[in-house]
Amino acid sequence: MAITLANPEGLPKPDFYRQVSVATGSRLVFTAGQVARDADGNRVGEGDLAAQVEQCYLNVATALAEAGATFDDVAKLTVYYRGDLPAEMMSRFTEGVARAAAKLGVTALPPLTGIGVASLAEPDLLVEVEATAVID
Repeated sequence: MAITLANPEGLPKPDFYRQVSVATGSRLVFTAGQVARDADGNRVGEGDLAAQVEQCYLNVATALAEAGATFDDVAKLTVYYRGDLPAEMMSRFTEGVARAAAKLGVTALPPLTGIGVASLAEPDLLVEVEATAVID
């Protein structure tokens, strides 16, 4: 495996991602931002942040598979979310991550950066997720 994940002493230990990833592989895989659409382009989870996050993560996994990678190979995630979401809705983010991780059989997820944005490509989208993976 080309990625080692860690939560170093002296930093917070989030439940749904690790603070550091160390990559030792030789090929990089970059996914486009994935949104809450199924394979046919249909909306998933309109207005439901947890459902949209889950679909985004599952779509990232599908994109990674095309390159022969899995979430175990992901060195970094970038999550774009609508900055106007109420704070109480953001707790649903971790619910969506947990549901996706359970479906994917992943226990530790890579570091992520969350970026609040004014809007995404379409008005019903609440979140978009992109990944950088490293494979041998």
